[in-house]
Amino acid sequence: MIVSCGEALVDIVPVNDEPQAVVGGGPLNVAVAAARLGVPAAFVGGVSFDEHGEAIWAHMEADGVDLSAAVRMDAPTARAIVEHVPQLRFRFEGEGTADTLLDSVDLDVLGDGPHLLHGGTLGLFRGRTAASLADLVEAHDGIVSLDPNIRPQIIDDRAGWDHFHDRWLARTHIYKGSDEDLDWIWPGRSPESCAEELLAGQVAAVIVTRGSDGLSILTSEGEATAPAPVVDIVDTVGAGDTIVATVLASLWELDRRDVAALATVSVDEWTEIASRAVGAAAITCSRAGADVPRRSELTVPF
Repeated sequence: MIVSCGEALVDIVPVNDEPQAVVGGGPLNVAVAAARLGVPAAFVGGVSFDEHGEAIWAHMEADGVDLSAAVRMDAPTARAIVEHVPQLRFRFEGEGTADTLLDSVDLDVLGDGPHLLHGGTLGLFRGRTAASLADLVEAHDGIVSLDPNIRPQIIDDRAGWDHFHDRWLARTHIYKGSDEDLDWIWPGRSPESCAEELLAGQVAAVIVTRGSDGLSILTSEGEATAPAPVVDIVDTVGAGDTIVATVLASLWELDRRDVAALATVSVDEWTEIASRAVGAAAITCSRAGADVPRRSELTVPF
């Protein structure tokens, strides 16, 4: 199945001048989006027993995400607080939170693999979870997907971030980054230059998202592109996570579920996957929050 690893948290957003908690976190969104697209999906991470943790757990259960490898913890839920004062301001509360305290991972409870393993965002580098997930990915013999999904305001130890990014990158087969992400990681270089270096290793596909300009999927065989559909944007929360989930779900549907099979995906197939992914992301952008689409809503069906 598609196994998404990392953080589950809540965004505290103002609604009618009152704070409201909305379930989020990049890896959680990927797991939920994959499940809504009708493929088997699991979440791996620490989830609190507090009221926000209960909402997070119920949110994933409602969409059929397998939580067998997730761990409940008696620690608070991380909170990303969005304020208007009057400018938009972001504040993060995540010291000693459940998402950082994962000591180990047991994927045996999910049954036989090889699973498609995904990670990134905050779980990549925060707390004990970072080391546990890096150990997991280094022992994994299936496809690995990485979306660093940079949050510069939270990264206060660049050397530590680089350490865990390098450990994941050494085992990654699908690398997704926005043009802003790539510029933060490799300053002054074009996305194409970054992709060329990644593809010189074991990476099979580099997904570059370009906002309203759509996305590219670069491979050693060529480049697949898809323009972004025109849509009335409510917000972009979860758009990148939707793209990741749609790409992984497409590979699952194509029965390209192991490393050898991934290498056989043609540029034409990547082009169809890219079109499906931007269409799915557009649906997410047309709704408030990371309200990712269901399979029946896709503009480019499987």
